[in-house]
Amino acid sequence: MTFLALLATYWWIALVLSFVLFYKFILRVFFGMVIVPENRIGLVTKKFVLVGTNRALPDGRIIATKGEAGFQAQTLAPGLYWGMWPWQYGVDMQPFVVIPEGKVGLVLANDGVQLPTGNILGRAVDCDNFQDTEKFLVNNGQKGRQTALITAGTYRINTYAFTITIADMTIIRENMVGIVTTLDGVPIRPGQIAGEQIEGHNNFQDVDVFLTNSGNRGLQPQVMLAGSYFINPWAIQIEEIPMTHVPIGHVGVVISYIGEDGKDITGDSFKHGNIVTKGFRGVWNEPLGPGKYPVNTYTMKVELVPTTNLVLNWANARSEAHDLDKNLSTITVRSRDGFPFNLDVAQIIHVPANEAPKVIARFGSMNNLVSQVLEPTIGNYFRNSAQDSDVISFLSTRKERQKSAREHIREVLDEYNVNAVDTLIGDIVPPEALMKTLTDRKIAEEEQKTYQTQRSAQEQRQGMEKETAIADMQKEIVKAQQSVEIAQRTADAAVKKAEGDATSLKLQVNAESEATKMRANAEAEATKARAGAQAEATKLNASADAEKISKTGLAEAEKIMAIGKSTAEAYELQVKAMGGDNFTKYKITEEIGKGNIKIIPDLIVSGNNGSDGSLSGLMGLQLLQMLQDKKENGVTK
Repeated sequence: MTFLALLATYWWIALVLSFVLFYKFILRVFFGMVIVPENRIGLVTKKFVLVGTNRALPDGRIIATKGEAGFQAQTLAPGLYWGMWPWQYGVDMQPFVVIPEGKVGLVLANDGVQLPTGNILGRAVDCDNFQDTEKFLVNNGQKGRQTALITAGTYRINTYAFTITIADMTIIRENMVGIVTTLDGVPIRPGQIAGEQIEGHNNFQDVDVFLTNSGNRGLQPQVMLAGSYFINPWAIQIEEIPMTHVPIGHVGVVISYIGEDGKDITGDSFKHGNIVTKGFRGVWNEPLGPGKYPVNTYTMKVELVPTTNLVLNWANARSEAHDLDKNLSTITVRSRDGFPFNLDVAQIIHVPANEAPKVIARFGSMNNLVSQVLEPTIGNYFRNSAQDSDVISFLSTRKERQKSAREHIREVLDEYNVNAVDTLIGDIVPPEALMKTLTDRKIAEEEQKTYQTQRSAQEQRQGMEKETAIADMQKEIVKAQQSVEIAQRTADAAVKKAEGDATSLKLQVNAESEATKMRANAEAEATKARAGAQAEATKLNASADAEKISKTGLAEAEKIMAIGKSTAEAYELQVKAMGGDNFTKYKITEEIGKGNIKIIPDLIVSGNNGSDGSLSGLMGLQLLQMLQDKKENGVTK
């Protein structure tokens, strides 16, 4: 069976299969069916209009709102539509507009009324976040960039009418501040550099409120603090800068460049600038204390003024951390005698917190105070002071000149509302040639003092050696005197002993005599019967023996006493005859001889020139020989 025969037999099967395969095309062509998927939007283009008055769009319009041919304002939401004949309507399936988190959608209207002259942004109209194009156009939405934006979410927006640009949200970081410049609004008033303060726009997130309230185009006095904001960058530009930090020990004097001209509150006595109350243009009378402030640095300036003691160094090799003295250098002066020399100076100043606005109003900054007042005042003072004296006098009167400089500079700075705490003269560097002369002179003076000191030391050393020698001799003299005293006491002891021995012997003799007498009496009594002659003879013999013993004891005692007395008298006579010193020397020599100490050499060579040299030597030898003989014989004289 041929293909044609089969087709004729089963034509209905072929019809069903064709309808299944091409049903969308068939429905689209014959019934005008359009299916919009759930994640799409149908953008409609009308190709022609058969009948009616609105066959063509008005001039300048590209979106049809009344059935004109062209891009249609109405879109097709997800669903099924009939009568959208393909020869009359074109349907373009587009995805929804999705704004991610942390982003904003900027809207450019491709159709609408023309912007007024001077405006760059179209004002917001009620149009359901630009999802109702027809409503936007009917409410006279303006062509171009829009003030309104769309936040994170999903939108059915006719991209024929609106072009969406995704931008980042505005984020101001911690310790930072946002400086605002608006790109649309009324012009800034003449004489001002920033616009007026406008309220109610929610940190510039509602641009239409800002513009409705006659916000100015350009720099704004209001700033934005840390946070996240829905800012339209086509309307608002944000510059992020650090917050103004006033450190501890400082105050911040505010100089405002915007606002009305305030009344000067310093009075007639202060003629160096206007100081006004807070909020007016000029130097504010209330400085900022230590802390962080969201200051718009384009509309006002904060001058930091140290309120602690401030040290400024006129020295090439030293500068403080504040750098106010970085341009100061060592002062070169010239003395009255024509010598140039350098000196370092340190000036300590203090600016009271309540006087800081006057200092800034007068000078503009602390650097100007240093360069316009302190530098010329201190430099000229020391140059003038040096010309009144020579270098040596300047060096020697440094303390007085420092005190005078302190008083002079204090008087000068008082006129500028600055307290001069102290003025210090540091290193003074005289000319090298003069310093060499002074150094040589000083060295000579010091050498002279050294020689005098050494001479005095030598004299003291001689005196000390002399006293030492005398002290050494005094030791021997004391020893000799002690020997004499010992000998004297020995003699006295010998005499006392002799007297005691004599007394003892006498008593003994007397006792024995008594005993004998008693025995004799006893025997006489016992032998009384003996013959009278024998008894008498015995009695006589006993008496004679007793008397003999008594006389013998007395004689011995008197002998010992006599020897002791004679020895003592002999010593006394020798002392008188020889003199105390000579006798002492004799006794010392005698003691040395007893100790067998050799103090005289066998051969004496005398250093004296004279006839008695040999005689003295022989006498010494003879004396030595005599001492040796006494020792051998055991005789002491």
